[in-house]
Amino acid sequence: MSDISACSRLTDRVAVVTGGASGIGLAAARRLAAEGAHVVIGDICDPETGEAAASEVGGLFVRTDVTDADQVSAMYATAHERYGSIDIAFHNAGINPPADSSILDTDPETWRRVQDTNLTSVYLCCQKALPYMLEQGRGSIINVASFVALMGAATSQISYSASKGGVLALSRELGVQFGRTGVRVNALCPGPVNTPLLQELFAADPEQAQRRLVHVPLGRFAEPEEIAAAVAFLASDDSSFMTANEFVIDGGISSAYVTPLE
Repeated sequence: MSDISACSRLTDRVAVVTGGASGIGLAAARRLAAEGAHVVIGDICDPETGEAAASEVGGLFVRTDVTDADQVSAMYATAHERYGSIDIAFHNAGINPPADSSILDTDPETWRRVQDTNLTSVYLCCQKALPYMLEQGRGSIINVASFVALMGAATSQISYSASKGGVLALSRELGVQFGRTGVRVNALCPGPVNTPLLQELFAADPEQAQRRLVHVPLGRFAEPEEIAAAVAFLASDDSSFMTANEFVIDGGISSAYVTPLE
């Protein structure tokens, strides 16, 4: 991984990270803090886990159900009250339950739960973050979509894929709508990432893991820190001419037709 000890692109900026107590969210919280940001972690995890994550990055934990408009509003209000601005919003919270599979098997309750957590939450978070940023005249919103928003798969997770397509479209629309206000909105599209969520999914079915891995030209899954580096870039002024963009970090999977044998 790259050395970030000398980086200070985000000094004194305020970053809100949803799903920030584990996986990509925690890696991003660490990276943003390392680059100088004040980090607020919003997560539905137990308070002990959330407080430990916030303590590690010298930030603040706000227990938040991102599908609840009042709780999302309170999360942003708390962050603004504590630190005085909302400069970066990384909307990362999401689920990928085993019950979400083929459209022939996925029940309506699972469909709705995935849509609420993965897509409606992003709508709510953007809705609550934008007024602070518009008043400031600056801000960077980064919404987690996925490479599955760009391509289809026979190993379907139908609601997950649909939700991430929605995140991509929502982010594009907001990036265009608010392009002249100083607020940028981009969608981050990771490929498969080596997180506890993915490990749990693939540990139960190694064959499915291999079916995915064989299509990645780099021959491996991403590490959370690699995605976090992209978050820091999109949060910083280094990406100042990027908005309404789909930022793909997938090891080449979405560009591959035939991958190397070894």
